[in-house]
Amino acid sequence: MKLSLFDPIQLGSVTLKNRIVMAPMTRSRASQPGNIPNDLMATYYAQRATAGLIISEGTPISAVARGYSLTPGIYTEQQIAGWRKVTHAVHKRGGKIFAQLWHVGRRSSTAIEGLQPLAPSAIKEPDKVYGPLPNGELGMIDTTMPKAMDLSDIQNTVNDFVIAAKNAMRAGFDGVEIHGAHGYLLDQFMRRYANTRDDKYGGSIENRIRLTIDVCQAVANAIGSDKVGLRISPFVSSSFRQHDSDMPTLTLALLKALAPIKLAYLHLSENIGNYQPITDTYRKKIRSLYPHPIMLAGGLTQELANCFLNKGMADLFAFGTAYICNPDLVERMKGNMPLTQLANDAHSTFYGGGEKGYTDYPTSCSFAQKSVR
Repeated sequence: MKLSLFDPIQLGSVTLKNRIVMAPMTRSRASQPGNIPNDLMATYYAQRATAGLIISEGTPISAVARGYSLTPGIYTEQQIAGWRKVTHAVHKRGGKIFAQLWHVGRRSSTAIEGLQPLAPSAIKEPDKVYGPLPNGELGMIDTTMPKAMDLSDIQNTVNDFVIAAKNAMRAGFDGVEIHGAHGYLLDQFMRRYANTRDDKYGGSIENRIRLTIDVCQAVANAIGSDKVGLRISPFVSSSFRQHDSDMPTLTLALLKALAPIKLAYLHLSENIGNYQPITDTYRKKIRSLYPHPIMLAGGLTQELANCFLNKGMADLFAFGTAYICNPDLVERMKGNMPLTQLANDAHSTFYGGGEKGYTDYPTSCSFAQKSVR
């Protein structure tokens, strides 16, 4: 029987009403001081609660894990209380939401939290991040030379992921997604150009995937593997980096090691930035090694998602940009309605600001126009 994006799917103990997922997207609307989730954020997520699953924006697991200003954390009681407003609003609309747990590693600046960034090796990321300018305003600033993590730093980081996952459950989330993609900490450990260690976390493929496995296992032990997803982007590289030729082999080794943990899903981010396409042959290898739910994100259309679904190559499909300006994306897809397209100046509202470009997009659902009380 032909499957549809609108069919339900079971993720462990969580039943999703459809297979359309709102991808994690940084929007930088947290309240200051304290990087606390707020009522405006609750409205934003509730507007999109008809998705089968919402994955929150990247949520730093600690102060040193933070790489961008105004991103909501999940390591203080005030932040947990703020997220509780968000999860309550989403659940009130019948939605499900996972928190994306985030450690940026070397992609940070001392100016953001007054802390030296941590990384697998003391190699500076040639990039800029969103942080405080000398004049007190926010803008793009250079990254700082990171500290090479010692074994104590690594264990503390694993513990921070566990604490953040427990905090997410206290805040009412249905589960968590571990961010292991896009050049952030876990991805840095997996790539040769960022990891020059000579201990058990560096060198061989087995060693470079160790921290990702350690984090996934520890979080699964803490809150249940059926409430834990993992996002990776093995075929996406920074625009200024060559692709790591080890990544196809490393990814298969990672999935073979993760399969027994039985995570809620594996989230593959692809087709963005400097990327290499994934062949159907390789997707079949992924499926043979990893028999649990697979989510795809990046450059998807409804038609392409349905094609992957009925080829048996994936089970869930995450949409990012489309969800910024189409709060009722599921209803529009189901009714074959045209999608609102981003205006040319919309990028200026992606990060920071207020309602404009955030909660003011038109929708066919009347509830989405109301503020969450």
